[in-house]
Amino acid sequence: MTKHWYDPLTKSSPLPLWFQLAERLRNAIADGLFKPGEALPSEAKLNETFGISRATSRAGLDALEQEGLIIRQSGKGSIVLSTRVDQPVNEMLGFADDMQRRGLKPSYETLSAGRVRATPEVAEAFGVRLGTQIFQSRRLLMADEVPIGLAVSWLSPTLLKSRKPPSKQELQEGSLYAWLGEHCDVRIAGAKEFIEAAIVDEEMAAELEVAKGSAVLIVRRRSHDKDGSPVEYVVLHFRSDRYRFQLESGAGT
Repeated sequence: MTKHWYDPLTKSSPLPLWFQLAERLRNAIADGLFKPGEALPSEAKLNETFGISRATSRAGLDALEQEGLIIRQSGKGSIVLSTRVDQPVNEMLGFADDMQRRGLKPSYETLSAGRVRATPEVAEAFGVRLGTQIFQSRRLLMADEVPIGLAVSWLSPTLLKSRKPPSKQELQEGSLYAWLGEHCDVRIAGAKEFIEAAIVDEEMAAELEVAKGSAVLIVRRRSHDKDGSPVEYVVLHFRSDRYRFQLESGAGT
């Protein structure tokens, strides 16, 4: 039984050496021997340690990068990434509830909050006229004080006809869904959402603390209450190195 990540690979095994190397490093990361932000041994060091070729070590590291466990950076090597958050697509949870369930501490940085004119996309979501004044908030979503996503959210004008919208401070301190429940007696019952991929611009890259041109996952979600009335329309940008969606389905017929 292998006791250390650097013990010799089994060259007589039917498993390719690159596969064994990837598994060895994967287990070492899972055991905390290489922590998020730390660099794995260089290709040259892996070649020397295991007596393998450069092509073999590169293939093993490529496998870990494809799994989202590391990122290859010029001049820095193979950097271990934080564990991704898996979000089942069939669950409707607010960000705070989702993070707390995973043992992560949620927090927010409210970048802006106030009324804006509805764009065509937002007007269609709520069935209002283009240019209608509507409440919008823009918040950075963080898990354990590390940015994980950016949420641009609009609330239904009907909900706020006779109510004061949430303040910037209220949004800074807690969940928007909790505020809706407390002040509007509204619970999110369901939603329709679309998921796509995109590349971040310079401004968003700085906010999410990723390199310009990094990939993000975009979620466009229109949520509704138990009566089917629209409550919120939100566009979420998630760091692809920290967040992914999980889909499970039954067997086909």
